[in-house]
Amino acid sequence: MSSSTRVPRAILTLTLATAALGGCARTPEPPAGATATYVGSAACEQCHQDIYDRWKTTLMAKVVQDPAVHPEAVEGDFSTPDSLVTFDLSQVAFTYGSKWKQRYFTRVGDDYYAFPVQWDVQNEVWRPYHPGPGGDWWVPYYPSDQMERPNGPLCDGCHSVNYDVTTKTVTEWNVGCERCHGPGSLHVEYPTKETIFDPDQPGDPLRSSDVCVSCHSQGQPKSNPIGGQFYDWPVGYEPGKRLSDYWVLEEHTLGEESFTHWPDGSAHKNRMQGNDFVQSQMYKKGVSCFACHDVHGTDNEADLKLPGNEVCTQCHGPQLQPGPKGTLTYHTQHAADSEGSKCVACHMPLIDKEISDVNVHSHTFRFITPDMTDKYGIPNPCTSCHTDKSTDWAREQLEAWPAVSPWRVEG
Repeated sequence: MSSSTRVPRAILTLTLATAALGGCARTPEPPAGATATYVGSAACEQCHQDIYDRWKTTLMAKVVQDPAVHPEAVEGDFSTPDSLVTFDLSQVAFTYGSKWKQRYFTRVGDDYYAFPVQWDVQNEVWRPYHPGPGGDWWVPYYPSDQMERPNGPLCDGCHSVNYDVTTKTVTEWNVGCERCHGPGSLHVEYPTKETIFDPDQPGDPLRSSDVCVSCHSQGQPKSNPIGGQFYDWPVGYEPGKRLSDYWVLEEHTLGEESFTHWPDGSAHKNRMQGNDFVQSQMYKKGVSCFACHDVHGTDNEADLKLPGNEVCTQCHGPQLQPGPKGTLTYHTQHAADSEGSKCVACHMPLIDKEISDVNVHSHTFRFITPDMTDKYGIPNPCTSCHTDKSTDWAREQLEAWPAVSPWRVEG
């Protein structure tokens, strides 16, 4: 090639690069109007092996188990006779739960029913399970006999993937990948971020939290009853949709204590983290559940992304606008390594009743004052820990703390 016909090096390089890019295999996009269907968590394993392996160890992945396949899942003591236990393991189709309590489902026809007994995991004792008058809103709409209260309308929509209210079938039992990410067939065929909902990505924090609130809340479907049955989970909702189009949170009258709420509106019973969280300043400021939790599984309690106080201090610290100011011991007036210096001790007190004397953490992040205990009966974190002390003692202690408003203490 003569010098007059030689292609300049920069132009040649650009031409080759452009040709190479044009020849790259790009993931095609799904056809316009294509609808995703459910495929089950196993379809996610090949491309997301690490996440899949972690998820398999979580309580989410093991909330429902067949004891014939997983005998290790059984928490209850079936070897010691107990008058409450009128069935044996051969009649149990599924165990449900393992952290706080465990219930036992049997199958009759194409429905599952909960036996009227549950195992208290923490106290290792059998306790009755029979929702009665004055409890859950749906009780008046169902017979009192447990064997006439099918789990499908009351439980199974949250304990499975893609529960079909017509056929009473599921794609998968347990809280599988698609329970949080939505139907995955298009993502399997066209693996791009546009073909799946990822609640842990920046964007719409409300719709991200909706994924968790859809099951961790007390409420009713907007269209109840459905096909003549009353449902206790948001029928029709899928991740990425707006939960409020399908679900109404349990109502509460301020100042009244109810089965579901304390007088200030805090959750009174279990499975109400969502009812609490939507009241919080964090929710209002755009923080989602996934800022703190990784439900794919971590080594931390409650699948927190960071251990203990670290999950809070990533946003709250002396040099950060939300505060608190000063050192940990200055803020808590407790030794740094004590229970009283754990953020959750004061800001997430154990006031949501799980079973018997076992409570779980509130998610409003409000500090409950001793005055609120006196006025409304809501347990406060001070005398809940210092059980031998009075609310008067707690009030005096708090008023002596530096930088604590007396109006807040006495509110």
